[in-house]
Formats: sequence, C-alpha cells, structure tokens
Amino acid sequence: MSDNKQTLPQMNYFKQEDILHLLISEEPESASVEISPNITAELNADGELIGVEILNASAYIRDSILESVQGKLLNLVRPEV
Repeated sequence: MSDNKQTLPQMNYFKQEDILHLLISEEPESASVEISPNITAELNADGELIGVEILNASAYIRDSILESVQGKLLNLVRPEV
C-alpha cells in the first residue's frame, strides 16, 4: 500500500510568480520574518521555522550558485607566490 503524502521537507517552485517555497513542517504559519530582501522565514506559534519563501527565486539561485562556484575556482587557481 503506497502513501500519497509527500515527505518533508518539500520544495515547490511557482514559475509564473518566480517563487521558491521550502516547506519544513505542515504546522500552520503563525508569523513570518523577512530575513533578507526577497527571503521570508515562516514560523509556527512557538517561533520555530516551518518554511522559507524566496521571491525572484531564479535570480537568487543563479547568483548564489555563481558566487559559490567563483569562490571555489579562485581557491583552486590561486597564483603561486
């Protein structure tokens, strides 16, 4: 017998709105806090993180990946002194 309920954490991308939503818990959202521009932490009644919403997600993910890769490349190809 298969369980149709998806396991958590769960990630959903809404292409038209360019929003990435990470669901950590199915508890009801009681509050939210903007932790940086376009990134909101969703909290339960106890103030625990239950989700993260990223607006303009495609640009955010692209920039995060490029920054990480560029940093690693700089460490790999440092000129010898």
